[in-house]
Amino acid sequence: MCTALAGCGGLRESRLNPFNWFKKSEPTDLVLVPGAANDGRQLVDAVLTLSVEPIPGGAIVRATGQTPTQGWWSAELVPLPLDDNGVLVYEFRLAPPATVTDVNTPRSREVDVATYISDYKLEAVREIVVQGAGNARVARR
Repeated sequence: MCTALAGCGGLRESRLNPFNWFKKSEPTDLVLVPGAANDGRQLVDAVLTLSVEPIPGGAIVRATGQTPTQGWWSAELVPLPLDDNGVLVYEFRLAPPATVTDVNTPRSREVDVATYISDYKLEAVREIVVQGAGNARVARR
């Protein structure tokens, strides 16, 4: 029994440990992807936060963005093709309000969005980038 417990110490530093998957996000440069699909929605003005939270079977990618006014809707993280370096880029896209809306406080203009990534897809991913119109954030392994 003691041998089995002593052998588990290496798991702490292993890629199998979900807590080692991704570190805290940080600002990064925008990633230009040739031929990126535009679905008619706009990129969020600014990406404020990004987190990658491990769950059984994969991870949840969560991001908060800030819009210029209130009333933006249909927010989604739209994945772009995984590149050869293991960089998975998501575009933070949303639809503008149908009518003129107020600017109000910065907090009232924040939009939260999330998506699920399976363990299978995460195997090839080294970093996750979420980008908006003016900035991007990255979470690296």
